[in-house]
Amino acid sequence: MANIMIVDDSRILRKILTNTLVEAGHTIVADAGNGKEALLLLEKIKPDLVTLDITMPVMDGIEALKEIKKNYPDVTVIMVSAAGQKNKVLEALKSGASDFIQKPFEPEDVINVISKFV
Repeated sequence: MANIMIVDDSRILRKILTNTLVEAGHTIVADAGNGKEALLLLEKIKPDLVTLDITMPVMDGIEALKEIKKNYPDVTVIMVSAAGQKNKVLEALKSGASDFIQKPFEPEDVINVISKFV
């Protein structure tokens, strides 16, 4: 199973993802509320996979993704996006994201996407 970092500005969504992934046997090694926090945590914690929201304050998911892939190219990044963000999802995939999960999601959707990479 994987060591995962969850990055989303919604505390509730971080909790939902944490519960879903822990129940599936993964370990949540960190969570962050924006891209800047995530990059600071990545200096100390080397997760196998990061779930990364696209729309966040301080530093959005696209900007954070580019920094993650530049500095930690081996970390798998799965974007989490709301419906209607197709252009942002495409930009994320071009910038190195491995896949995406669309909000709102069902727990099995999350598990299916994550299981492709761990």
